[in-house]
Amino acid sequence: MIFTTTNSIEGFKIADYLGIVTGVSMKMRDVTAFGGKEKQSKQMEIALNELKEEAFKELKINAQGLGANAVVGIHIDFEPVGNGFYFGVSVTGTAVKVLV
Repeated sequence: MIFTTTNSIEGFKIADYLGIVTGVSMKMRDVTAFGGKEKQSKQMEIALNELKEEAFKELKINAQGLGANAVVGIHIDFEPVGNGFYFGVSVTGTAVKVLV
């Protein structure tokens, strides 16, 4: 599966546009985390990277469900949800079939 933020893939021809796909992942913020700002910052970085990877896995599953072998025009959005107790990551793109 090829992922790209661009609308085309150099060296490949898009044969079919299959539809918009998304992957979303959410996690409750750990309000019990203690430590200095540096430790909290590192914990946030790790949590956001884990959420991003989960969202990409879901995106891949959804794209494969449409018969895609690539996703173009990917946009990643990181958002606090509710009163900031949850963090969400959504990944959206266009599922396509490229000729290999």
